[in-house]
Amino acid sequence: MRFLKGFGMFWYDFIIGDDWKIAAAVVLSLAVTLGVTLAGLAPLGAVAVVGGVLLLVSFVVSLVVDVRR
Repeated sequence: MRFLKGFGMFWYDFIIGDDWKIAAAVVLSLAVTLGVTLAGLAPLGAVAVVGGVLLLVSFVVSLVVDVRR
């Protein structure tokens, strides 16, 4: 049981880290990209580029919001 708790705490700290808002923004960006891909709304090359830009923008916005406090 101690192993499972330690394993879970490692992954929580690895994914969430210090700020849950950054992790949420990244997951939301990836979910939007996955949704567009599965719906077939755009070619895969365009989805990859827009998904990468969306990921970068959401990460930067999350950082700016935290720094401005």
